[in-house]
Amino acid sequence: MSPLTPVSPTALAAGLARLADLPGTPRVLLDGHGTAGLSDDLCRALRERGRVPLQVRASAFWRPAGERFTWGREDWQAFRDSWLDAAALRREVLEAGSTWLPALWDVERDRSARAVVQPVPDRAVLVVDGTFLLGTGLLDTGLPGTGLPAELTVHVALSTAALTRRGVPAWQLPAFTSYDEQADPSGRCDVLVRAEDPKRPAVRWPA
Repeated sequence: MSPLTPVSPTALAAGLARLADLPGTPRVLLDGHGTAGLSDDLCRALRERGRVPLQVRASAFWRPAGERFTWGREDWQAFRDSWLDAAALRREVLEAGSTWLPALWDVERDRSARAVVQPVPDRAVLVVDGTFLLGTGLLDTGLPGTGLPAELTVHVALSTAALTRRGVPAWQLPAFTSYDEQADPSGRCDVLVRAEDPKRPAVRWPA
């Protein structure tokens, strides 16, 4: 396994853009807490390479509150396994073919996002960021499948202490611990990023 190499955030985004610059419409999953900033950086780097990033927040495909909170507002297993409507994300974005939907649900207002299905342009790259993306269908829930489809998977690994420093509520921490243990995102991903200090990440590039 390749060693971790310290990089700047700019160099990290540039390296990911190079790996994502593939034929067709490659799909990139940025997995981990707080990956929105990395997604923004990657999209800028992709534009510099002449690609058209189509950016999707996985939280825009969360289920309505009534479904997310079936077992209570602080059920970590539900948070890990069922807040994300993975089937909708597959259908509307990752496996939609020539179209894509930027958002399905407005979590803040708890209503339809009212987004419009859009055509996928030439030289597009789909970039999806969010938590537990590599574990969909892999945990102890009996869900089918082996994870969301993608040409490039990136996992941003954070310790429990780092998650706490970044404001993750205590009730959510077991979700991240069990995900790491059961889904092994650090071992399954194409690119591993350790970001205890977001300004000084370390990365394991593909061999």
